[in-house]
Amino acid sequence: MSREQSGGSRFLYEPFDAANARIDAQEAVLNERWLALERRLGMIEASLERLERRLWLAVYGVLAVVLTRGIATLLEISNS
Repeated sequence: MSREQSGGSRFLYEPFDAANARIDAQEAVLNERWLALERRLGMIEASLERLERRLWLAVYGVLAVVLTRGIATLLEISNS
């Protein structure tokens, strides 16, 4: 029976290569997972950069307070 005589879907008569379809699907899934991993790593790097800026700001703030107190102490000693 040929396809022209009976009509219907081409999938009923043409062979389906399940192995290649499975490999293609697996490659697509792995590609999406890789993109998601890269996106998450980018977000982690950005948050680490923000944390590093905050940490340096805190260090400079503590240093400024210590220097200010040291200068104030020196000024009090010199005025006495």
